[in-house]
Amino acid sequence: MSEYLIKNVAVLGGTPTDLLLRDGVIADPADAPADAEVIDASGLIALPGLVDLHTHLREPGREDAETVETGTRAAALGGFTAVHAMANTEPVADTAGVVEQVWRLGREAGYCDVYPVGAVTVGLDGERLAELGAMADSAARVRVFSDDGRCVSDAVLMRRALEYVKAFDGVVAQHAQEPRLTVDAQMNEGELSGRLGLAGWPAVAEEAIIARDVLLAQHVGSRLHVCHVSTSGSVELIRWAKGKGVDVTAEACPHHLLLTDELAATYDPIYKVNPPLRSAADVAALQEGLADGTIDIVATDHAPHPHEDKDCEWAAAAFGMLGLETALSIVQQTMVDPGRLDWAGVAERMSYAPARIGRVSDRHGRPVQVGEPANVVLYDPGARRTIEPSESASLSRNTPYRGMELPGRVVATFLRGKATVLDGKLA
Repeated sequence: MSEYLIKNVAVLGGTPTDLLLRDGVIADPADAPADAEVIDASGLIALPGLVDLHTHLREPGREDAETVETGTRAAALGGFTAVHAMANTEPVADTAGVVEQVWRLGREAGYCDVYPVGAVTVGLDGERLAELGAMADSAARVRVFSDDGRCVSDAVLMRRALEYVKAFDGVVAQHAQEPRLTVDAQMNEGELSGRLGLAGWPAVAEEAIIARDVLLAQHVGSRLHVCHVSTSGSVELIRWAKGKGVDVTAEACPHHLLLTDELAATYDPIYKVNPPLRSAADVAALQEGLADGTIDIVATDHAPHPHEDKDCEWAAAAFGMLGLETALSIVQQTMVDPGRLDWAGVAERMSYAPARIGRVSDRHGRPVQVGEPANVVLYDPGARRTIEPSESASLSRNTPYRGMELPGRVVATFLRGKATVLDGKLA
């Protein structure tokens, strides 16, 4: 393994210093050997390797959209050293065998660590609990469970899941969507949905599930995580629950921090996502909630789809967008550049906190300092780039940012001291 001496880098945007990556850890730069590879990082920021709590890698079963290898390549290019792979694969990751398969594929690919998310219910069908204990005891050591893509809508089943995961310090990550309120829903419910003739997706469909689940989590005394929060009402509910001492965490996705439902007026399915893009007021509330800590983390909900599933009429198109390679740039544009977060705040919301929630903080989400694992990202906040889908490492091309100029660029990513990205390219 190469040894890297990184010169003049601003750790979390602070005073420039030197870093030595040696034997998988951050070492004292004074001990740098003469043959260490020197990287001039003047003007760059060092961040801890990013951790995504919400990634769809599609393998097994939908390798036409993504594989563990291509998805983790995209993750590395985005500055991620760990991702949590959602369970809605084919077959569903609802057994120890499937989660171990995903975990081993991640180890073989080597671009970032892959932590499988186990399904809450068998087949994501919402009828009976999956093998939660077996997945927790497997080689993959699953600690996050989610039926993401579907809601655990049965309150009794949700309570049982919350009770069950307490035994091994797990967390249930809920896709908050009351199914009866979103039958055939296509976009955010409002004046625009009526004008466009697209079935509306009401905010209350998300908020009703969050309200129920924070009360269940409080009653049971268990950990609850809310996926892809999208409405101002949801932010207020989570803020209230935290004020009551409920052990609830929540995530916002980059696209919900930037894009609004006005884009649906193009009828371009690239903007079709679950939950849908919301109003400008909702976007502002999410930004405020992320800034004040009501929303704990940024998670990408990276959702690749093959060309034919997006290049069709809106109603027939699949929900979902790519997110791994652009997440840090979107956070810079929406949160850092306007002064809502500093780079230490970004590290908290994109590395430290997701690692704590996913219970991988012994390996990821560690400070960039001597003695810690050498999971490090070098980022150029002064760069500008225009997003070109064909340049993505993902197998899919369904990015909503195509043609958009975004700030920032990941220059290098190191996983335990091994360069997975150098000079902005896969190593």
